[in-house]
Amino acid sequence: METYSVTVNGITYEVQVEKKSSVAAQSQMTTHAQAPVADPSQVRASAAKASPVAATELIGEKITAGAAGKVWKIVAAEGEAVKAGDTVVILEAMKMEIPVVSSRDGVIGRIIVAEGSPVEAGDVLATIR
Repeated sequence: METYSVTVNGITYEVQVEKKSSVAAQSQMTTHAQAPVADPSQVRASAAKASPVAATELIGEKITAGAAGKVWKIVAAEGEAVKAGDTVVILEAMKMEIPVVSSRDGVIGRIIVAEGSPVEAGDVLATIR
């Protein structure tokens, strides 16, 4: 078995793929199209930017999306000090930019999303400590 990281809609999944013998693989090649496979080193690099986060890793107050849309820009960085009202993430919805701001003074603990990721209202975008 080989393990690969696959990113779908900004969420990274670890998948295991079983290697088949060359005879079995050749017989299946005639009936199935082969999907393109990215270089695993590039997949791991992008996976680090948008890895899914377990609820237990969300330490601090959650900063959530107020509307469904796409993450247009991440303004604050992990470990950066912010004041109440500072923009942390900018969402894009219906061709409008929607700033998501810090509710209090603190330090950004974790950025959960990646630029270009789709989000729903209430999704956790970041945490603040």
